[in-house]
Formats: sequence, C-alpha cells, structure tokens
Amino acid sequence: MYGAGDVRVEQTADAVIRQPTDAVVRIVRSCVCGSDLHPFGSMPAGTDGAAMGHEFIGVVEEIGSAVTNLVRGDFVISPFAYCDNTCDICKDGFQTACVNGGWYGLGDVGGAQAEAVRVPQASGTLVKVPAGVDEALYPSLLALSDVYLTGYHAAFMGKVQPGRTVTVIGDGAVGLSAVLSARQMGAEHIILMGRHTDRTDLGRTFGATHVVAERGEEGVAQVMELTGGQGSHIVLEAVGHLPAYEQAYGIVRAGGVISRVGVPQYEDAPVGFGSLFGKNVTLNGGPAPVRAYIEEVLPDVLEGRIDPGQVFDRTLTLDEVPAAYRAMADRDALKVQLIP
Repeated sequence: MYGAGDVRVEQTADAVIRQPTDAVVRIVRSCVCGSDLHPFGSMPAGTDGAAMGHEFIGVVEEIGSAVTNLVRGDFVISPFAYCDNTCDICKDGFQTACVNGGWYGLGDVGGAQAEAVRVPQASGTLVKVPAGVDEALYPSLLALSDVYLTGYHAAFMGKVQPGRTVTVIGDGAVGLSAVLSARQMGAEHIILMGRHTDRTDLGRTFGATHVVAERGEEGVAQVMELTGGQGSHIVLEAVGHLPAYEQAYGIVRAGGVISRVGVPQYEDAPVGFGSLFGKNVTLNGGPAPVRAYIEEVLPDVLEGRIDPGQVFDRTLTLDEVPAAYRAMADRDALKVQLIP
C-alpha cells in the first residue's frame, strides 16, 4: 500500500529463512482485514509501499534449524501476530505482547497478502492442522487466524456467560464473530447494533436475538428500551471509532463490562464519572491473542459445530487485491478471501 486508496500488486523478493527460528509458508488462503481499511482510508502517500496482510493458512515449505515441531508439508494456521509462545507474557495468554514477537508487514517480515511469507518464531506461532482437511473448511480455518478469534477475545474479555445480555456494536466480520462467540458462551440475549441488512441477517443466523439499526442517541435509547432501562451487562465494541465507544458507555449496565477489539482510531476518550466511573464499568479488550485460543476452538471447526467462515462473502485472486479493498471499503463485500 502506497497511500490511501493506493494498493498495488508487485513482484518482490522470495520469502527466505533469515533466522534459525523462521519458517517459510506457502499461503493457501489469505484475506483483507477490516483493520486494513484504516490505512486504506487515511495513509499518507509515500514512495515506499507497505506490505499488507496478516491472516493466512498455508503449507510449510522451509524450516530453520531451531524449529523442531514442524516439518515441510505441514498444513498450518498462523495467528495475525507472531510469538514465541514461551515467554512469561505468552504464558499469561497475551501473545500479541510477546517479548520476542511482532507483526506481519513490519520491518523485513513480509505481508500475508502474498504467495508466501517468512514466519519468525515459527515453533511458537504456527498451529498444525490435521492432514487431509476438506477444502470446504478452509474459510473457517482462515477465520481462526484473526477474525473469529478476535470476536471470541471480545466475548472472553467481556466475561460472557449464561444469563447475560450482550450488545455487539458493529456488523462487520469481527462484530458478527463476536455474536457467534457470545452465543457459544451462553449469552441469553444478544443485541447486534448494525444497519446493513445482509450482515445483520447473518448476525441473526449466528445468534443475535435483536437488531438495532439506529446509531448515536437513538441507538442508545433503543438498547435501553430493550433492556428495561438497565442497559447491557456486556458491550462488545468491534468498530474502533470514538462514536462506537460513546455508544458503548451509553448502553452498558451499571457494574458491566465494555470489551473493545476494534482497533481504536483515537487516543483520548471519556473515562470519567459520566462515562465509566459513575457506573462502576470495567473497560478492557485489546489486540486478540488468537494463538491462545486456536487449539481450543479448532475441534469445533473440524467437527462442524461452528462455521465462522460464513463471514467470507467474496473470493478473489491476489491479482485482484485492489478490487478486494475497494469492495470492502464501499461495503459491497463483508470480508474478501484471497486465493494466490
């Protein structure tokens, strides 16, 4: 990406082993993330392009000498951030803050909207999938690299449990994944705040019991009416813009939780008496440590209990990546899957 709206497909140097802990993975499926749309809408123009993409599944092609738990030919899922999965922070379950970790597309680590990518800390990062998986499951396996487990992280950090009312703000792929996760965790009522009918219809399929299309004060009023004036026990914010955060503290119940996984496009936001403090509201969430969850939920995908891959509503090739960005930015597509 060279700037806002300027995505190009270019030939780059092949991915190679640079460190003993590296692997090179041939990408079978990747995609465009909602967070990619932030720079697509606002990145200053420059002469040096940024490698894009951080969600993928693929096949191990090469391994470094220190990689002992993988072999060539292994089919793997990669979390959107690499990690050693052994440091104290990783052991606490926050692999996105790994002391030896990092992000695809930064420095000399390539992006995943590509044919292949170098994976640092491969032993800790990559999760093997049983051989011979039906290709029909690829979209759901790809969803475990980020989008579904980001929604899952929102619900986990929100402490969703049976009997609770959960409101999800945002009908993008992460918001819909949060709906599915809240249902899996037993939420009694799930309110989805979104105004795109094709998306909210999928939200109902995933488990939403109510849909609120209004935004701002009108949306807050609708949720308060649905909750008998008390508000929602848990609010999962999957947008990242300040108005969504303002909606969140407007509808959260006293003593409730706001869990944010939409990448914040702001640094300053209300936390005082009229927003969080006065209602004893807990604010948490952050970049989803999907590595902590993949092995836990993988059997649900392989055995057909969940189908998070339904969020992919379009498939394009790598040569069509610019069109994929435009389709998602224009809301013509929910989430685009890419085939090299």
